[in-house]
Amino acid sequence: MGIEYIDKIVKLIKEVETHEGKNILEAASKICKATLDNKSIYIFGASHAGILSQEAFYRAGGLININPIFAPEVSVDRSPITLTSRMERLVGYGETVAESVGFEEGDILIVHSVSGRNPVTIEMANTAKLKGVYVIGITNMSYSEKVTSRHPSGKKMYDLCDIVIDNHGEIGDACISLENAPQKVAPTSTVIGATILNSIFSEAAKLVSEETDEMIPVFASANMDHGDDFNKKLFDKYKKVIHYKY
Repeated sequence: MGIEYIDKIVKLIKEVETHEGKNILEAASKICKATLDNKSIYIFGASHAGILSQEAFYRAGGLININPIFAPEVSVDRSPITLTSRMERLVGYGETVAESVGFEEGDILIVHSVSGRNPVTIEMANTAKLKGVYVIGITNMSYSEKVTSRHPSGKKMYDLCDIVIDNHGEIGDACISLENAPQKVAPTSTVIGATILNSIFSEAAKLVSEETDEMIPVFASANMDHGDDFNKKLFDKYKKVIHYKY
């Protein structure tokens, strides 16, 4: 007897590979170029969408030059937790956070929102784009197209992205139906989003390694012997495009 959630995740991963492979490879190519050109790479999401920022940041096997944008009012450690829902809908908050980042032309922003309807991610993408940043969006297109925008512009996040990668999830994100219950259980966006991210980053790292003989910006595990020493050398090499404290 199979486990329904695992079966659905495996199916979604294959759908993403089939339908989004071209955009994943294009995103990887852009990140490779930005890395070789010493440009900064950022990632942002609100509430649970922001979990991908943590997955990408200071991660064994991850890229050292990925800079998370953490906005305290939309982080899942906020109390009361319902404040995150109110803040991601607050017009002007995303622009304020984005203006504090220090985006420069040629940088890259990865922005993640399942619905793509809330002002915080719309404004983050728009502000970055106005500064000449290349914007990569991860979203659920069937969900986003179903709902209305909560931003005065009427735009959704995908309208402001140079590349859009669809996670192919269900409307509402959860995927398992229950007997005698209106709501489904088990969201898919975090698992699929992390798969998309690591696909982009691994393909980008492969491209970088083909273009240079210098140290590739990939973390070693700090729990491996000599991992700390190796990572220190990486920090020294890439410090100009690292904007978090280490």
